[in-house]
Amino acid sequence: MKLISWNVNGLRACAGKGFFDFLAAEQPDMMCLQETKLQPDQAPPVEGYHEYWCSAEKKGYSGTALFSKTEPLQVTYNLGIEQHDHEGRVITAEYPEFFLVTVYVPNAQNELKRLPYRLQWEDDFRAYVQRLDAVKPVIICGDMNVAHTEIDLKNPKTNRHNAGFTDEERQKMTELLAAGFVDTWRHFYPDTQGVYSWWSYRFKAREKNAGWRIDYFLVSERFIGRVRSARILTEVQGSDHCPVAIEIA
Repeated sequence: MKLISWNVNGLRACAGKGFFDFLAAEQPDMMCLQETKLQPDQAPPVEGYHEYWCSAEKKGYSGTALFSKTEPLQVTYNLGIEQHDHEGRVITAEYPEFFLVTVYVPNAQNELKRLPYRLQWEDDFRAYVQRLDAVKPVIICGDMNVAHTEIDLKNPKTNRHNAGFTDEERQKMTELLAAGFVDTWRHFYPDTQGVYSWWSYRFKAREKNAGWRIDYFLVSERFIGRVRSARILTEVQGSDHCPVAIEIA
């Protein structure tokens, strides 16, 4: 079973840059999207999949989606916490053997003006997935807006206090993993450097591979044995992020 996650940075824009050709070529069983930036009535049709959309109240902002070849047992949206449920950041699909959660974690923003909110969101999200994990294993995927360790970005020293690489955000990822989850990419490639999933549009960052690994598949510890591979599809264009993928037995 193949699962792919991709921050498309606007699905309509990405669709014009080959998104549907990619989907047709890869044929994932589940395709999770972040930063769709559209309302469901603006969405292009997706053949062969059950479609689930969670849009932000603010148009053209945030948003997540799930395309699944198999119809889930049930699908829920957001976290069920009023403070967090206006930006379309979470979709949870229940399948017989696991929960699949696609997530677009809030960015701390310039001058870290949203960092306090981000940290509260992290605590609430961690509690949410722990409740799911008490029922059955969980697969979490998406743009988590943090490079966890120094080898997860090209320039750790100069970015130390920037959004996505603050000590506080990195600690929240550490706490999430300690709560019973495994970073699948690092499970297979614990010391690999120079493989990233996001590059700024400025300064020819992608051309220079001056990137960050901020897109993840995490799985419950008891599920890691079923993960056969983890990939970061750096060659795929169409967004400032590239897709990430796992295959499970």
